Amino acid sequence: MTKTADRPNFILIMTDQQRGDCLSLAGHPVLLTPNMDSIGGQGVFFRKAYSTCPSCIPARRSLMAGQFPATHGMVGFRDNVHWEAPPTLPEVLRNAGYHTAIVGRNMHLYPRRRRYGFDEMVIHPTDYDRYVADNQTGDRMGGMAHGISGNGWTARPWHLDEKLHLTTWTVTEALRFLERRDPACPFFLTVSFNAPHPPLTPPAFYLDRYLRLDLPGPAIGDWAVAPPDRGLGSDVQSDHVDLRGEALHAARAGYYGLINHVDDQLYRLLGAHTGLDPKTRRRTYIIFTTDHGEMLGDHYLFRKCYPYEGSARIPLLIQGPEVKSGVVCDQVVCLEDIMPTVLDLAGCEIPATAEGRSLAPILRGEAKTLDRTFLHGEHATCYSYTQANHYLTDGREKYVWFPSNGAEQLFDLTADPCELCNLAVVPAWRERLMLWRARLIDRLAGRPEGFTDGARLIPERPHTALLPHARGASPPG
Repeated sequence: MTKTADRPNFILIMTDQQRGDCLSLAGHPVLLTPNMDSIGGQGVFFRKAYSTCPSCIPARRSLMAGQFPATHGMVGFRDNVHWEAPPTLPEVLRNAGYHTAIVGRNMHLYPRRRRYGFDEMVIHPTDYDRYVADNQTGDRMGGMAHGISGNGWTARPWHLDEKLHLTTWTVTEALRFLERRDPACPFFLTVSFNAPHPPLTPPAFYLDRYLRLDLPGPAIGDWAVAPPDRGLGSDVQSDHVDLRGEALHAARAGYYGLINHVDDQLYRLLGAHTGLDPKTRRRTYIIFTTDHGEMLGDHYLFRKCYPYEGSARIPLLIQGPEVKSGVVCDQVVCLEDIMPTVLDLAGCEIPATAEGRSLAPILRGEAKTLDRTFLHGEHATCYSYTQANHYLTDGREKYVWFPSNGAEQLFDLTADPCELCNLAVVPAWRERLMLWRARLIDRLAGRPEGFTDGARLIPERPHTALLPHARGASPPG
């Protein structure tokens, strides 16, 4: 086992709700992300990374424990659920002598102040709300006085001083940790941003930058169905939208502006003259990812939870001491792989409870692929029963099944990365459809919902957020 003093440091940078295509490195036509790009450009850029349950709480459980949703038991969004977690990533590192900390958005676990292996927690909302209250006067709503929904598509500039923005505060707290950390041991720091999750309120400079640009429009598939009357009269938090004109342009500008703001703040964190010193940087792995994406109007959809690329595909960039530079990897990977990767690089034993795969051989240039053919993703009912879904992908094709009515979709991601054409209804693709359907039948065998009898997929089965083994969890007395 590696001696504690010889172990590397880790900074896990995690945005919230950032699409996999929202990086300059990924070819985005307008978005500026030079600091995010440099992590992947000087390390490994995983172009086919996915969230296996694309909403905040189940995705973060998967990252923390290295387990797929069906194993940890949360297969959809459900708040305020106590979790008797298996060994978590920060817990294993702490027990191995690491100084562990999280700053910014908490990992959306419950109870909010339960540490789950972190020695230190400086988190939003509690610590951030106190900071804003102590540093501004005026409306008692403080950071939410702008009036913009925390889940909606409306946008406007940030209304307070930029130092009070949640993104800026998160980096300020990260820098404070680096100043006060224990120098006698390695550290694991999670820097968790709320952006680009709504509210879409970047500082004015960033909103104005994208408002004046010609922004790409949404992808609309031949299978997509617009909401009645363009969705007029629906809630600003609706997941089924037909945004046009100023509404669409402002929503996209606000979303891109939030990402650009995070990127500039990353230089403040990682830059040699402003943040991580060069000596420490040479011993530190930098990992950049998110929990899930954002539909952003694609296929008349907004928010997350969907199996489509906008919602399920995520950025994953890794740089560090042993990492090959300038590598682009098309192996299909997921959040569950982060825990075993970090522990492998740290020289720690990977718990038997973790199901993800270590990416260390790829990072070191010892391998180009994993022993993995495809990923299974899912999300239970959230916005509506018809939204619940299962998907399989190998990064080249994607199969989707909706348990509410048995509908199927098949996409050729190589030729059709925006998922515009549903090949499940094309006779020439029948053989591929049958292959993917058989794979899902095999993957869902034995599930308590009764999705399959081993020979076929069975629709109209319940698909709730918690599986039976997760429902009995309750807070300690």
